[in-house]
Amino acid sequence: MSRIRGRSAAVGRFLVGRAASLVATMVLASVLVFGGLQFAPGDPAVLLAGGHNPSQETLAAIRAEYHLDEPVWQQYLRWLSGIVRWDLGRSMTFNDEVGQLISSRLTNSLYLVGYAATFIVVVGVAIGVLAALCGGLVDRVITVTTSVAMAVPTFVAAIALIWVFATELDWFPVFGSGTGFVDRLRHLTLPALALSGLYVAYLSRVTRSAVSTELRSEHVETARSRGIGMALVVRKHVLRNAIAPILTVSGLIVAGLIAGTVVVEQAFGVSGIGSLLVVAAQRQDFVVVQDIALLMVAFFVVVNTIVDLVNVALDPRLARTGA
Repeated sequence: MSRIRGRSAAVGRFLVGRAASLVATMVLASVLVFGGLQFAPGDPAVLLAGGHNPSQETLAAIRAEYHLDEPVWQQYLRWLSGIVRWDLGRSMTFNDEVGQLISSRLTNSLYLVGYAATFIVVVGVAIGVLAALCGGLVDRVITVTTSVAMAVPTFVAAIALIWVFATELDWFPVFGSGTGFVDRLRHLTLPALALSGLYVAYLSRVTRSAVSTELRSEHVETARSRGIGMALVVRKHVLRNAIAPILTVSGLIVAGLIAGTVVVEQAFGVSGIGSLLVVAAQRQDFVVVQDIALLMVAFFVVVNTIVDLVNVALDPRLARTGA
């Protein structure tokens, strides 16, 4: 009974610690995002006025409208309170509410990230397990292939996929996000493949290493010496103990995919928050850039927190070391 209570207390402390860490990370990220853009070159008021030597009266009116004449700390608090209430302000160049701009594009980005994440986890883990179990020629071929894949930049993979599967074979559309579930998946297949290629290779290498280590462990050799079938040994002993590093790396990869959409969405003409970020940065629309940057940080932090919680759910002993 005392052991159960001690474990429950450790899990409780772990949850509280992770919640506090989540809040602290987001506050620090908001300060860095807001503060960093304050040092960006250019005057937003001049940009909004058209950039052709506007009068001081015009600049003063614009600064007053967008609260640019307030102290920096007051601008930050106004922006942060708006974030909490999902009042993200109004875009300086799109002439629309930032919340509406992001909401209209967020679905496409989430579809893309989900599609790529599914491909990464399923294919990456499967290839890694196959390499570890088969060894020999299969292992060498997979190792060489994944090494090459890890060296290919995302934009190069995007160009190659467009050339082969869109231009030459005409299997998939080149640009756009599609409408409806099936059409959207068809439009996002090539972007998802371009986004996931490098990460599939990386996760397969991590999976291979974790599974190979477990295959050489003493408890696995003992189970095999007792005549237990290989399939059962792999399922009950190997994968169960190898899941922690695989899950951790998978979480880091999925969390980072939202940032990778910037390149892919631009290459394939997908209307998502990644392409919106690029356009907003080009137009020096600091309001949109700040909100999207913080949203990406929030996605990364939340996904990693969820992975930590799943790891603790699978093995409560981790709460003692992570608390």
